[in-house]
Amino acid sequence: MTFVVTTPSFSGPVELLLQLISRHEIDILDVPLTPIVNEFVAVLRDTAQTIPVEELSEFLLIAAILLEMKSQRLLPSRDTSEPDEEFVGWEERDVLLARLLELRTYSALADAFVSLFERASRGYPRLRGIDDGFIVTPPDLLSGVSVAQLAMAYLRGVEEKPMPLVRLHHVTVDAVTVAETVAALVQSLPSRGKLSFRTLTIGLSTRIEIIVHFLALLELCKLGRVNLGQGVTFGDVDIEWIEDSVEFDLGRIDVYEG
Repeated sequence: MTFVVTTPSFSGPVELLLQLISRHEIDILDVPLTPIVNEFVAVLRDTAQTIPVEELSEFLLIAAILLEMKSQRLLPSRDTSEPDEEFVGWEERDVLLARLLELRTYSALADAFVSLFERASRGYPRLRGIDDGFIVTPPDLLSGVSVAQLAMAYLRGVEEKPMPLVRLHHVTVDAVTVAETVAALVQSLPSRGKLSFRTLTIGLSTRIEIIVHFLALLELCKLGRVNLGQGVTFGDVDIEWIEDSVEFDLGRIDVYEG
């Protein structure tokens, strides 16, 4: 039996209505479902013959499909909702979550108190104190100490302490300046000709003097008074005085304190 329905936008078999809605030729929102169901129920009441179960189940299937399609249009799903609509209620959810965590904290604290109370209930306080005849005597801290010993202790405490003396003779070095060494090299290098740095410092006994001589040579090289050369890597540094009648001011030399 073909069930014919009549709606404001369609009139015909219900199977055809489902096909037209599936092909988007009719909008499901324009089709009221209540009159369709009422007409079907009225047909069931008025018919004199028994309707086969297959036809009844077919109508119920079509009605369920139409109901689902209209529900999807009336109730937007997550995929079709706007981004702003998706975040509606998030603030309320966060508040509820915070309250839940707070309640869980209080619950855990209550369980901890219950555990402490149970542990304390297994203890028994002391009901009896110290006997009346029991006397506690503290020790005499001045036992065996004479008045003279107390006086000597007082004098040692108030006497002026000598200032500590730190001797630095074992770490103190003589101050050697680069300016003085440059002045000495200006006097000695012109007459010594070409020589090596090892030969120049052969008579020096301290490391600081060797370092100051090397810095003085760098100053003279910067001023254009000597040439420095090294034939091989890690070899001797050769020193050669540049003959020049032009005099220079020793005050231009950078001062390095040894």
